[in-house]
Amino acid sequence: MAELLPPGRADLMRSNIPGATIELSTGPAEIAVAFSRVLRGAGLRVPTSCTHTFADALCAVGLDDRDAAYWSGRSTLIRRPEDIALYDRAFAVFFEHRRSNVIDEEPEDPATITIAIDSDDDEGADDGPDAAEGDDDETIELRFSTTEILRNKDFADYSPEELVLAQEMMSSLRLVGSPRRSLRLGPAKRATSRPDIRRTVRASIKAGGEPIERHFKAPTERLRRLVLVLDVSGSMEPYARALLRFVHAAVAGRQKVEAFALGTRLTRITRELNSRDPDVALHDAGQRVHDWSGGTKLGVGLRQFNDEWGVRGLARNSIVVVLSDGWDRGDPDELATQMQRLQRVTHRLVWVNPLKVTPGYAPLARGMAAALPYVDDFVEGHSIHAMQELAHVISR
Repeated sequence: MAELLPPGRADLMRSNIPGATIELSTGPAEIAVAFSRVLRGAGLRVPTSCTHTFADALCAVGLDDRDAAYWSGRSTLIRRPEDIALYDRAFAVFFEHRRSNVIDEEPEDPATITIAIDSDDDEGADDGPDAAEGDDDETIELRFSTTEILRNKDFADYSPEELVLAQEMMSSLRLVGSPRRSLRLGPAKRATSRPDIRRTVRASIKAGGEPIERHFKAPTERLRRLVLVLDVSGSMEPYARALLRFVHAAVAGRQKVEAFALGTRLTRITRELNSRDPDVALHDAGQRVHDWSGGTKLGVGLRQFNDEWGVRGLARNSIVVVLSDGWDRGDPDELATQMQRLQRVTHRLVWVNPLKVTPGYAPLARGMAAALPYVDDFVEGHSIHAMQELAHVISR
């Protein structure tokens, strides 16, 4: 079991809810997850989506107002009227430390609530000497996994250890686009399909040459190629290290995936990311890309992609995903022209912008404004949850 705050973090704050004795971290996500775990332990059914909504509500109303925090949880976590009484008791114990049925006239010492994070290697963590001593004190211990927090955490705030864990979570994503018809024919069961003379003749040998069993063939389906173009400029540096792991998971996880790095020049990194070992793949890609954290020339890079790979066949009937914040030092008219060329040959053109989640965001950057009219899907790209939504968009 690891402590909630890593060593060296002293940015704790104490909730101002009257009677509260819980020490919280600077974000509401941990307390939302912890309280949801308490409700589940009490027998209530609290889906993960409700926990995310509760965390968003706490972000909006804060923890200073007891009534606002109460109604935020009740409106997002409770679905049945018969669960309200149990929710009230859990809220009182969790946020106010009151006993549900006993009213003591004498003031009591506040209980200690420890919020801890479970790691994958914490089996038997309760068998230590601290667990035996905890029985003598009035202590409530809340445990939860880091994966639920990382799923919605911004990539820019990831530590190196969290990036490793995120790599494992991204490897489970299934990036499969909609199939397309192939020119190759395969066996079919429908009589309306094209007759398969060869298979029919072979089957008739068993019946003395009589074509009793007829066979048919029809065009088969095959996966669409997925092309990922990652912006590795200086403005994308907080997100590029995590998104590169996403690109590696896509290349190593399925066939027909092409990867490119785009900064002041365009670099093909598919071969470097083919390794199943993330450390080897990322090291080789880093050695291959020479303009990491430099400038951005999206128009020039996409023109090179269209001339050498895209329009000549790599992007035709494929799903092309551009991962960039849209900041460009080049000519926006050239970027618009190249995006229009690319859209004409692709099956779907997706733009992933990590800044889209920012409150009040508007595509005002010259590059983003020039490219947006030719984009089929404009999605977020700041977290693992956003990458899961991207996988859903690709599969449509």
